[in-house]
Amino acid sequence: MTDKLNDSEDVKLAEELNKSIFNLKAEIAKVIVGQEEIIESLLIGLLSKGHCLLVGVPGLAKTLLIKTVADVLDLKFNRIQFTPDLMPSDITGTEIIEEDQVTKSRSFRFIRGPVFANIILADEINRTPPKTQAALLESMQEHKVTAAGVTHTLEEPFFVLATQNPIEQEGTYPLPEAQLDRFMFNLWLDYPSYEDEIKIIKATTGDYIPKLDVVMAKDELFKYQDLVRRVPVADNVVEYAVRMVNRTRPGFDGSEDFINEWVSWGAGPRASQYLVLAAKARSVIDGRFTPNIEDINKSLIPVLRHRIIPNFNAEAEGITSVEIIKKLIESRK
Repeated sequence: MTDKLNDSEDVKLAEELNKSIFNLKAEIAKVIVGQEEIIESLLIGLLSKGHCLLVGVPGLAKTLLIKTVADVLDLKFNRIQFTPDLMPSDITGTEIIEEDQVTKSRSFRFIRGPVFANIILADEINRTPPKTQAALLESMQEHKVTAAGVTHTLEEPFFVLATQNPIEQEGTYPLPEAQLDRFMFNLWLDYPSYEDEIKIIKATTGDYIPKLDVVMAKDELFKYQDLVRRVPVADNVVEYAVRMVNRTRPGFDGSEDFINEWVSWGAGPRASQYLVLAAKARSVIDGRFTPNIEDINKSLIPVLRHRIIPNFNAEAEGITSVEIIKKLIESRK
């Protein structure tokens, strides 16, 4: 086993987290109808200190979902609309010259940008050029911003949720693999079911405005994030996660023929880290004190979807990274 829970205190904390997640989901359900799997993945990402990329057509309440999560956690929320003319300083902040009214001396003062918040919604992140996309890189990885040689630390927790529209790709700038790899999950939102859409229409065409209660304070969130790191994991579960990631790499010992035929590049070690962290968080959310292999399997698609690069052969046959992952899972049964 790796890691160790501190006996009764951590067990009690895990039970509190289980209740808090139940209450969180109940509060979010006041505003968001359905999307249970996406909501759980967002909460797992938050507990694991990971960022998430949400992909879905317009009108699926991506922005509303993220704003609702921030509200029930009482976290500072900022929305950045990514457009072709957005500059890096529009995200991180800029320096201005100030003049002292008494001495008339001038000095630079840093004005913080919208990235200085707890939850950042990077709306349609692929609509801005790579230079501006890269402005988020240091923030996402280091939780810091550097301007004019001075480093400014971002307030914790820091959670980036970026959205993309899978249609209207004209005039977009696909995220480079280095930046995609910074996202723990790549989540695809689907259309609501017929029954859920009826509930949505009834809830949004009347005059009822739900009142959201704060369920989890910031200090509690920190404790739960630390708890996830201490959740014990059996060696065979860690080995399974690493083995599945290794098998996405063409030419690797043990790779299936279809991987060598369809994949240009497989997932890196960060995928293994996120699989284990997600499994830890999922097990505690479900009221279990250690994850199993099924917890790893449940996160394989959102963790690997954006880390496997299909080659020309796969594209010619219409094979997507998700189909490759499903075939990978099936081949182990």
